[in-house]
Amino acid sequence: MQLFYFGLMLLAAYLLGSVPASVWIGKKFYNIDIREHGSGNPGATNTIRVLGWKAGLPVLLFDILKGWIAVKSIILSDFDLPGSDDYVIFQLMLGAAALIGHIFPVFAGFRGGKGVATLFGIVLAIDPFSTLICISIFIVTLLISRYVSLSSMIAGLSFPFVKIFIIRTDTISLVIFSIAVAGLLLITHQKNIKRLIRGEESKADFLRIRRQK
Repeated sequence: MQLFYFGLMLLAAYLLGSVPASVWIGKKFYNIDIREHGSGNPGATNTIRVLGWKAGLPVLLFDILKGWIAVKSIILSDFDLPGSDDYVIFQLMLGAAALIGHIFPVFAGFRGGKGVATLFGIVLAIDPFSTLICISIFIVTLLISRYVSLSSMIAGLSFPFVKIFIIRTDTISLVIFSIAVAGLLLITHQKNIKRLIRGEESKADFLRIRRQK
């Protein structure tokens, strides 16, 4: 019975992650499929680039919340030892289910985004301090390069180093998770890496415009 209940929680996390905010907002309010415009990625960055901040900011916040809520839904389980290995592993499973839902959303023909914002929500829920360090790295890289993809990858690659050498965590599951995060970001950004190498990657021009005002 307990396994059945945990399975339902994982399914709920996947369905939550599958809610394609950018696709639904684009179709409902702008009569376009965001996946057919800009970079073709149904994420917050492409939504901001194509539709502007009014549409992109809600998408960003919702995508982050999907990961955060999925992890925090563990309070609905009967785990009574927060921080224990089993507790952390189930948190990671819930977050992973939401992330899979975002990347392969059942509500959008399994054509989802890269999962950076949702992954941020997952990490924020599990380890806020490490997340703040990585988001600082992201912001500095973004301000210097104006490449969102490059900033995301560098922040993701820094995550395992932060966990191992700064936080010095002794929870093996978190170490493995941090390495998996770095690897996943590299895998989902393969096209961006190729464009960066060719010098064809789009910069976050909305940042430059904002600084000029």
